[in-house]
Amino acid sequence: MNYEIVIGLEVHTELSTKRKIFCNCTTQFGGEPNTHVCEICSGMPGTLPVLNKKVVEYAIRTGIATNCDITTNNKFDRKNYFYPDLPKAYQISQLYFPICRNGHIDIIGKDGEEKQVRIHEIHMEEDAGKLIHDDWEDCTLVDYNRCGVPLLEIVSEPDMRSAEEVIDYLTKLRSILQYTGVSDCKMQEGSLRADVNLSVREMGSKEFGTRTEMKNMNSFKAIARAIEYEAQRQIDIIEEGGKVVQETRRWDDANGESYAMRSKEDAQDYKYFPEPDLPPIIIGKEWIESVKNNLPELKDAKKKRYIEQLGLPEYDTGLITDSIHLVRLFEKTSEICKKPKIAANWILGELLMRLNESGKTPEDIDFDDSSLGKIIVMVEEGKISRDTGKKVFKKVFEENVDPEKYVAENNLGLVSDTATLKPVIEDVIAQNEKSVNEYKGGKQQALQYLIGQCMRALRGKAPAQEVQKILKELLDK
Repeated sequence: MNYEIVIGLEVHTELSTKRKIFCNCTTQFGGEPNTHVCEICSGMPGTLPVLNKKVVEYAIRTGIATNCDITTNNKFDRKNYFYPDLPKAYQISQLYFPICRNGHIDIIGKDGEEKQVRIHEIHMEEDAGKLIHDDWEDCTLVDYNRCGVPLLEIVSEPDMRSAEEVIDYLTKLRSILQYTGVSDCKMQEGSLRADVNLSVREMGSKEFGTRTEMKNMNSFKAIARAIEYEAQRQIDIIEEGGKVVQETRRWDDANGESYAMRSKEDAQDYKYFPEPDLPPIIIGKEWIESVKNNLPELKDAKKKRYIEQLGLPEYDTGLITDSIHLVRLFEKTSEICKKPKIAANWILGELLMRLNESGKTPEDIDFDDSSLGKIIVMVEEGKISRDTGKKVFKKVFEENVDPEKYVAENNLGLVSDTATLKPVIEDVIAQNEKSVNEYKGGKQQALQYLIGQCMRALRGKAPAQEVQKILKELLDK
């Protein structure tokens, strides 16, 4: 029997606001445990939440970029459950009137054709804390720093049919969130994570099978592996005459298998009711239009502009636009050097080589974004050689030095005045009589040898074209 996999995703993304959703605590990642906490996000009695307007703006921005309808009248609800990482024993979320509905993202389906993955809704909510299991002390600790960090939950329809389609959808969604500035999507820091809802059914059937949910997955590779495993697990159960149980499962990437956590909750299990401490949100059409008109250029539009206006090859454009971090560096570098193709060549050559060698990714780039442009300008203006430029860039990449100061302090600039070059070249001619005679006898290879000797004597600190010009003038007398 042939089976079809049916997949829907619930994607949580932490927003790039500086403050939490209902208080003024910082959202900065990596603070000491329980230092980014106040009375509101720690759930102290008698406190009242105040909505961060930026969160609403980011939600509108995401909705527009994902082709959603924006709900002009929406509100918050309480999702009640008891868990140690949720000090209030409820989460402020949106169930009945989410801010965005009925959107879609275009992907390439498993048949190679373009298809739409529908977005059921996008809603705003607050994040919970983080449990830290200490095996040494045999206890569990709680870090409440993440409590109240603003989240968007992006809920798709069950429109995906393979792991490849899921990864394509997530890649497109991550690109939208990064390009719009809504989230940094650093999966290793938990700012983008997905719950995978999966079922299988007989090919051609219109009825959905019983689904399971794999929670809080933060790696594309792990998501793909988990989908393949869970689909096969459900198929095996069905073919053995069993029934798939609706439940929440935890994916163990190290062992390559999932295991049951708890029976799957429905909305009634959370006993939702309207949040009494927050008024309804009324979003005017003027605000929606303002956000739409100020929406940053998205990946597809940027890619088209790079090809048509800047003359970049499609392959180069694809590599650069795959990362918002490379895009930012490319645009700053092009602004400085005024030569987009050369800027692209340096980024796709020297930069990617350095990243690969160091095991880093584009989001790890920490040198000043003007440095590469300065190096290219010095190379193109003949102030340093290309080889020197590569060495300077290596130093910039490793130590974030100022390239112009580094060149000056280490005397790496090229010498181009004839008065300085001519005596050195004359000395090379005097010491290489055999090669000089071979050149005068018609052997062009002898000229290249003499140029090499001149460059060695000048320690590479002279423009090769200028050296060749002076050398030929002296030899052809």
